[in-house]
Amino acid sequence: MPSETSVVASVAKELFIGGKWTGATGGKTFEVRDPATGEVLCQVADASPADGVAALDAAVAAQKSWANHPPRERGEILRRAYEQLMARVDELALLMTLEMGKPLAEARGEIAYAAEFFRWFAEEAVRIDGGYATAPNGTGRFLVAKQPVGPALLITPWNFPMAMGTRKIGPAVAAGCTMVIKPAAQTPLSMLALAQILADAGLPEGVLNVLTTTNSGGVMEPLIRDGRARKLSFTGSTAVGRKLLEQCAEKVVNTSMELGGNAPFLVFEDADLDAAVDGAMQAKMRNIGEACTAANRFYVQRGVAEEFARRMTERMAAQPIGRGTEDGVIVGPLIDEAAVTKVSGLVDDAKQRGARVLTGGSVVEGPGNFYQPTVLADVPTDARMANEEIFGPVAPISVFDTEDEALELANDTEYGLVSYLYTSDVKRALRVAERLEAGMIGLNQGIVSNPAAPFGGVKQSGLGREGGTVGIEEFLETKYIAVAL
Repeated sequence: MPSETSVVASVAKELFIGGKWTGATGGKTFEVRDPATGEVLCQVADASPADGVAALDAAVAAQKSWANHPPRERGEILRRAYEQLMARVDELALLMTLEMGKPLAEARGEIAYAAEFFRWFAEEAVRIDGGYATAPNGTGRFLVAKQPVGPALLITPWNFPMAMGTRKIGPAVAAGCTMVIKPAAQTPLSMLALAQILADAGLPEGVLNVLTTTNSGGVMEPLIRDGRARKLSFTGSTAVGRKLLEQCAEKVVNTSMELGGNAPFLVFEDADLDAAVDGAMQAKMRNIGEACTAANRFYVQRGVAEEFARRMTERMAAQPIGRGTEDGVIVGPLIDEAAVTKVSGLVDDAKQRGARVLTGGSVVEGPGNFYQPTVLADVPTDARMANEEIFGPVAPISVFDTEDEALELANDTEYGLVSYLYTSDVKRALRVAERLEAGMIGLNQGIVSNPAAPFGGVKQSGLGREGGTVGIEEFLETKYIAVAL
């Protein structure tokens, strides 16, 4: 395992524009901190609006030649980047743990997951298809072509700093789109490392441009309103997504939005309870609960509710807490102080409304942004955490009696990203899965994410899909050519 100092030192700390590393205008920088200790890891270039324009200029200049680049070669670039990611798992995982906090084992898992998007879209690059058909009246032909949508703006969150990048960059590269990507200010190092990996893999200058900045709106809004970028792909909160959609409306920019979630986790009396608890731990505690797919509300049928809560409490109470680089740690720190304050506030609100704390329920004293793994029982439907993303290691449990009641509770939200369902009844499984208002369903499993499957939500959880055979479509336009014979 490389040292922490050497891993941080190995990453460029500048902006990546037009294939060159460059400082921000005026030399401005910002601090990147270790959320487990609060210590400063390094200083990174803080892009200005002028830097943003320079990045877009580079992407626009490279678009024509990149769109004409042979699909096979685009795929080979992604394949080489995949191989580099897999060869450097330990180094990149440590970098991620230092800037984001997740335990090393999870960070290694994310690097492998991130790499799979490159492998998947390397294969999709040569499978962009079109069509040829006879007009119904027989007098002409229809040709259908798929072409790159054009320069794309990509905005990624801090919770999966490598995978959210590859999930967007992979299909954009495969489709022939140039990009300007802005990672979250809390976790810029993983994206900067990824930019160098892609450059080393042969990605031409100007195809990928990276802006690190603390002024997200000031830098990105002018690029959205500029009109030359023809695609925006955003992963983040629904509140920010709404603002970005308003900005995109002016120039009718093509958008993909992967927004917030409020995932219900349903456990019926006929479920395999051991499997349900295992799935609940996966769905709740992956990434310390800081995931849009995290189970946010646990609804358990009355006959097994007490036993499920007992087992869940036992499992949550036994989770080792600490810095993600330490052996055996499962629960790392939350991303920053604001995250701790939010989680603490949601728990306090639920307690005031009558919820019972079965384990946890408090901030961990000392350095770092830690919160105890927490299980709450009897959480009322008017509690804030029943309607807001918790984004932390808190499992609120409520009881239901009937299937209809469970569905009413599960669907009573503006969000619709993912829902989880545990039952041994095949008919019930299909009935409930079809009635759940979500873009993804975890049926007797606690993890749904897979690069080969479409990822996305309904209602206010987003627009479009990432991954799977449809993921590349988000970066393609359909052109119809009418031919008279």
